[in-house]
Amino acid sequence: MTHAPPDLTDALVVRGDVVTPTHVLPDAAVVVRGERVAWVGPAGDVPAAHRPPAPAAGTLVLPGLVDLHCHGGGGASLPDATSLDDVRRAADEHLRHGTTTLVASLVTAPRDVLLARTTLLAAAADAGVVAGVHLEGPFLSRARCGAQHPDDMVDGDPGLVRELAAAARGHLVTMTVAPEVPGVVSGAGDDVLRALVEAGALPSVGHTDGSAEQADVAIDRAFDLLATSPAARSGRPTATHLFNGMRPLHHRDPGPVAACLAAAARGELVVELVADGTHLAPATVRAVLDLVGADAVVLVTDAMAAAGMADGDYRLGPRAVRVADGVARTLERDPDDPAGAPRAGAIAGGVAHLLDVVRATVAAGVPLVAAVRAASSTPAQVLGRRDLGALLPGHRADLVVTTADLDPGRVMRAGAWVV
Repeated sequence: MTHAPPDLTDALVVRGDVVTPTHVLPDAAVVVRGERVAWVGPAGDVPAAHRPPAPAAGTLVLPGLVDLHCHGGGGASLPDATSLDDVRRAADEHLRHGTTTLVASLVTAPRDVLLARTTLLAAAADAGVVAGVHLEGPFLSRARCGAQHPDDMVDGDPGLVRELAAAARGHLVTMTVAPEVPGVVSGAGDDVLRALVEAGALPSVGHTDGSAEQADVAIDRAFDLLATSPAARSGRPTATHLFNGMRPLHHRDPGPVAACLAAAARGELVVELVADGTHLAPATVRAVLDLVGADAVVLVTDAMAAAGMADGDYRLGPRAVRVADGVARTLERDPDDPAGAPRAGAIAGGVAHLLDVVRATVAAGVPLVAAVRAASSTPAQVLGRRDLGALLPGHRADLVVTTADLDPGRVMRAGAWVV
C-alpha cells in the first residue's frame, strides 16, 4: 500500500474497517476510480478535502461476495427460468444483499430442458447478469439425490457434456458428478471428467454414494487433467456442498467426505460449505475451516427461489418445495397413502443470502477474515477471475458496506452503487 493518490477529484472514497484477504484495516479507506479499486489504506492518509466523515463504529467494508452455487432468489427459480428477466430477478435479489458475482445453478433434468436452460443462462452471462453456469447433474447417484429427481439421473455421457458446453459458450464453470456413476471416470480415454476439463469446466464431486477410493480416483484424475489443460480456469476441482448429498463419514467407511477433506488439505480440491445454520452444524463448519483453511473452502448459499421471500410453496426444477420456518424441504407423497396430504422430505436448497452465510460462519467461531475470504477471493480463484473477490488495487470495485454485525448497508458493483 502506498500514499493516497494526490488527485482524488474523480474518485469515490469509502471509509470503514476494511477487510482484506489477510487482515482488517481499522478506519481505512477504499479509493475507487472508474470500475476499479485505485488504492486502499489508512483513512488518515486521504487528503482532508476528500476524506469522508468517520462512519458508525464497527462499520465494515467487505469485498463483493462471490457465490458459486445458487439456484434462485426473490421468487425466481433458475432451473425453471424461461427469460432473461427471470434470471435477472434472482441475481438482483442476491446483488442487493452483497453478492456481486453469482454463478447460476441448474438441477438434474431431461436433456432438452438442460440444453434450453443452459442456453438461456449463457445469454445471461453474456449480459453480465451472472458469471457462469453450474450444472448440478445429471450424472448423480439416485441413492443420494437429495431434492433432485432420481428419474432424470443418467450414466455419464461425454457427448452430452460437450453439447451442454457448446450451449454454454464458454460459461460452463462447474458440473457436479458422482464418481461411482458409470462413464464419469474411466481412468483413461474419454469420460465425463475429460470432457469437462476440455470444455474449461471444473468437475465437482457431489451427490455421491461412492467410496473413499472412488472419490480418490476421481479427484486425482480431475486434478491431473486440470494440471495439463490450457483451458483450465483453476487447477483444483471442487466438491459440491460437502457432507450434504453424500454418504456420511464413518470411521470404518470414510466415504467421499474423508477423501474430499484429505484432498483439500493437500491443496488439490476446494470444498463448498452451505454454512447457513441449516445444512451444517456450526461445529462442522468451524472444524472444516480449521482443517483445510479458507483457501480451500468456498461458502455458498445453494439458494433457491425462496431466498429473500416469505415461507410458502415454491418449485425447484420438477420438485415441489415448501418453506416453513425458513427451511426449504421437498413435498413428498406417502406411497401407501397417495391421496393424503404431502409431507416434508429432503432439504431443498437454502433460503439465505451469502452475507447471511458469512454471518453464520463467523457466529460459528470462524475469524471474520477467513469467513470473508471463503466467500470472496477463494471462489473468485475457482472462477479463474483474478480481478474479483478482494479489495486490492486493480481489482474490480465490488464492495459491501455492513454494520459490525454484518447487516448489509450499501453495495457497489464495478464502481457503481447498486444499493
